[in-house]
Amino acid sequence: MRFADDHLIPLVDEGLGNSAYLVDLGDGRALAVDASRDLRTLRAAAARRGLTVAYAADTHLHADFLSGAVQLAADDGAAVLASAAGNRAFAHTALADGDETDLGGLTLRALATPGHTDEHLSFLLLDGGRELGVFTGGSLIVDSAARTDLLGADRAEELARAQYRSLRRLAELPDETAVWPTHGAGSFCSAPPGAARTAAIGAQKRANPLLAAPDEDSFVRLLLGSLGSYPAYFDRLSEANRRGPAVLPPSPALAPLTAAEVRGLLGRGAQLVDVRPAADFAAGHIPGAVSIPLRDQFATWLGWLLPDDMPLVFVTSAGQDPGELTWQALKIGYERLAGRLDGGMAAWAADGGQQRTVELVSAERVSGRQAPGRPVHGRPVLDVRQRAEYRAGHIPGALHIELGQLAERAGDVPDGVLVHCGHGERAMTAASLLQRAGRHGLAVLQGGPADWARTGGRALEEGE
Repeated sequence: MRFADDHLIPLVDEGLGNSAYLVDLGDGRALAVDASRDLRTLRAAAARRGLTVAYAADTHLHADFLSGAVQLAADDGAAVLASAAGNRAFAHTALADGDETDLGGLTLRALATPGHTDEHLSFLLLDGGRELGVFTGGSLIVDSAARTDLLGADRAEELARAQYRSLRRLAELPDETAVWPTHGAGSFCSAPPGAARTAAIGAQKRANPLLAAPDEDSFVRLLLGSLGSYPAYFDRLSEANRRGPAVLPPSPALAPLTAAEVRGLLGRGAQLVDVRPAADFAAGHIPGAVSIPLRDQFATWLGWLLPDDMPLVFVTSAGQDPGELTWQALKIGYERLAGRLDGGMAAWAADGGQQRTVELVSAERVSGRQAPGRPVHGRPVLDVRQRAEYRAGHIPGALHIELGQLAERAGDVPDGVLVHCGHGERAMTAASLLQRAGRHGLAVLQGGPADWARTGGRALEEGE
């Protein structure tokens, strides 16, 4: 076939910061690379072109989402292409370094590129002898490389050295070869990247600071020094992907529950997740609920903050899509979805259910003298953003605890604290966790440090 740019269809998951790819093979068949278990976007793209997925390639055992390869094999008869070193427990074509797969006019060549994981492969797409592009997964990504500490801190340096060798192997490809990574901007699997998601080998040799490192030791220091925290569920999914996710029905449903049924489930240990917008949660919510607003980042925070082995009950608002909620949970392995409160908070109130509130404080209300450590309305302030965000600029005197660490450090937080993040969603999640831990008098800042600085005419602090 004659390959054109529009034969490659990137499928971006903004919430996880990842890209899957669908390649039109020109004869009604397609190749899927690093497809998520949530196949809705891929299915729509394939349907628009009348394509059937014939091959599903995974670059590595993903830690941040469940692979859709098993589902594609079951639904479409796709041949699963993956590393032999991954020891997957389901039918697949096991590939080693240099193995090639004839796609019918195009060829896919496996390149061993360990580092992000032990068994990591990149896939070089060839048209005859011409290198079209390389699916680099979690190896070379735009202006960076994927993290190497997911298999434990004790192996992070060893894998960083493997990543050094892998990136230099990829850099030997022709400069015009396209780089199609899986991880990118917003992915917790990545070291901090730029905003672009694809590039070319030549451009990366000029722009990627890791490729500019003068030697292996410098590369290791630069890569490991840039790593932040990552969601707790990452520790579970690699093995789940090795075993193979369960095949799902086309449209998994979320059962409606009465208020009485919700109470019964909570009494038996179910976890209650309120996915309504932060302002709605503040106005009134069920005691003990964790606020995780339904948005692009929902799956990340669900997987970071709640266990996957307890039933989940959800509170939604009118207009929210239960299907979106369900797929975001399923793509990271949360399958014990008990249902959602039918009728929402109105039904809870009608049944006599108790409610709690959280005070919202706007940046415009910030006024008065600033006391050390208590910069807003005399309250202590808690910043729950990631470390890199905090270091870039924070309210002077703010206590810093990342949201992902808050449940275990709730004892370090005083009553009456004003919680903030960048916009308000993570701060409301933090307030709900603190309420569950017995903290009182909580408030959430609408907006973030930039809004506080702008409205008060004050400067932010940088650094730790």
